Amino acid sequence: MKFKTLQDALTERRSSSRTIHYVESESSERFLPLSDLYPRALGLLKHFQACGAKPGDEMVVLLDGNAQFIDSFWACVLGNLIAVPLAAGMTDEHKLKFFRVLDKLKRPHLCIDEKLYARFTAFAATTSMEPVLASLKARTVFIDRIDDISQPGRPYAATPDDIAFVQYSSGSTSEPKGVALSHRNILTNIAAIAQGARLTESDVTLSWMPLTHDMGLIGFHLTPFVTNITHHLIPTEVFVRRPQSWLALASHKKATVLCSPNFGYRHFLKTFKPEKSADLDLRSVRILFNGAEPISVSLCEEFLTALAPAGLPRSAMFPVYGLAEASLAVTFPKPGAGYTTLTVRRDSLTIGKAVESAASSDPRANTFVLVGHPVENCEMRIADNANAALPHNTVGHVLIRGDNVTRGYYRDPASTHAVLTADGWLDTGDLGFISPDGLAITGRGKDILFVSGQNYYPQDLEGVIEKKAGFELGRVAVCGVRPVDSAMDEVLAFVLYRGELPDFLNTVKAVRKAVNENIGIVISHVIPLAKIPKTTSGKIQRFMLADGYQKGEYDDVIARLQELAANSVDAVRDFRSEVERNLKQICDAFLADQPVDVHDNIFELGTSSLALAQIHQRIEAIYPGQLEVTDFFDYPTIAELAKYLESRLNAKTV
Repeated sequence: MKFKTLQDALTERRSSSRTIHYVESESSERFLPLSDLYPRALGLLKHFQACGAKPGDEMVVLLDGNAQFIDSFWACVLGNLIAVPLAAGMTDEHKLKFFRVLDKLKRPHLCIDEKLYARFTAFAATTSMEPVLASLKARTVFIDRIDDISQPGRPYAATPDDIAFVQYSSGSTSEPKGVALSHRNILTNIAAIAQGARLTESDVTLSWMPLTHDMGLIGFHLTPFVTNITHHLIPTEVFVRRPQSWLALASHKKATVLCSPNFGYRHFLKTFKPEKSADLDLRSVRILFNGAEPISVSLCEEFLTALAPAGLPRSAMFPVYGLAEASLAVTFPKPGAGYTTLTVRRDSLTIGKAVESAASSDPRANTFVLVGHPVENCEMRIADNANAALPHNTVGHVLIRGDNVTRGYYRDPASTHAVLTADGWLDTGDLGFISPDGLAITGRGKDILFVSGQNYYPQDLEGVIEKKAGFELGRVAVCGVRPVDSAMDEVLAFVLYRGELPDFLNTVKAVRKAVNENIGIVISHVIPLAKIPKTTSGKIQRFMLADGYQKGEYDDVIARLQELAANSVDAVRDFRSEVERNLKQICDAFLADQPVDVHDNIFELGTSSLALAQIHQRIEAIYPGQLEVTDFFDYPTIAELAKYLESRLNAKTV
């Protein structure tokens, strides 16, 4: 490991000739020499210290812009502050997570802009959080008020074992756990990533992953920065709105290293038009990281086949395994080898049992993408429930150990104790087995759901439904089921209900709206139950619900509910205006599995954020510059949105 701390890397890069490129929109970008990051961070540190930030203090970084985020992160590094990056999401749960994280910290400072601060202030006023925000204001740096960074702050030397930043998970919000990562952890893993991916200074990286995610920050900023590589960062919202911009830019910049989880590949393919992509040239791509959620075999094939005419090598697909507790990377395959799969019998995937191979045509078969072997300086073993090591080809708990692995969760000894074994191994919470060709991750040890690249806890979703939809405690159960060859979990909500089925439609809408508006994901099915299975101690037995769904026990009631929902929408209606007709046709195109009336609240139908982005993109093509995505929250029905759009169009012609 060349550097002992991130400060050492920042100091050496003062002489770098490489650049970082900030893509600000589809048609705008600016670049910054890596050498400029040191003086920019030092100037910003002056303002951090002016609000009382001292070495070892926590600095919550809550910013939308990539450039502002990176300047702030490096200012924390220079001042030996503990950076706490948080995503500035739109939902209430994102806002609640911010306050819950604050409760986990000692005496935090905050770096934010005025627009975001106003959003959180408004939320605090409705949730009795005003005193918390008020007490923080004296320790808040408003980055958009800063117009002079010419005066340097005072850097403070860090040691390798000082905490550089705390990574809070993207899933659970009720009890967020912060992974404390030291300079040693991060730099050990960066060296392993560079070695495992065979990175050189001639590489060019490009990413749309958020910098609040370990793949975005460590994988596609800190790693290229430390290894002196030119890199490009696309705002996540640009990719969501215009997924084709991702590979168009990769083609233009001759990028060699890219990344995406399943949902990103799927989002790209939904709008990919080969006839409009004749100029796409992806021959330069040699590494295409695929991780952050269970990897879909069918999606890998679909993506590689679709992009083969653009020159994307099949050998570029690079399935990996990692987690924040390992800084980032745990296992890598060999670069250039392509991806490898292994098919086994589903009923052999039991802890302590050797897996049994199966033909892909076997109805009991389950095919896994192998994710390689441990990266440099990271050990891995598979263990049974008693923490005893298991042989290869045997399913068990995935444990890791090494200098890249966190020493624990920040200010949370109970959670730390729960994952660390007596002999120093960290339990990842994943289950898997090691084959001769690499690790296969078979599932989660607990009930975590995976949707669109993030993990969610069922109890979080249940709490939101109970609170927002007005259900009593214990009357709702949520679980996830991963269909064969699917890129993500189906999320199921079961509700205790003994009334008539037609009357249950309002409950379906209420549940979907609560989760969609507050968590930002889609409930696949809301299913009535006469009794929710629980243990004698009152714990919900979610595995029984998931098993019953997979066996088809609820198929009839689901079909009946879909029929009732379809019949509740008028087959033919007169539209109030041409605008209303156009909006209805657009929504029908992207919500094909849901009957949509012009007076339906689209969030009650379970509209995903990706579908919403696609609907907005189509509206933008017909009525450019008239609507923002946020307008859907103010006008959530087609009828309301049409009236608002008409007022905008009429005002434009006056």
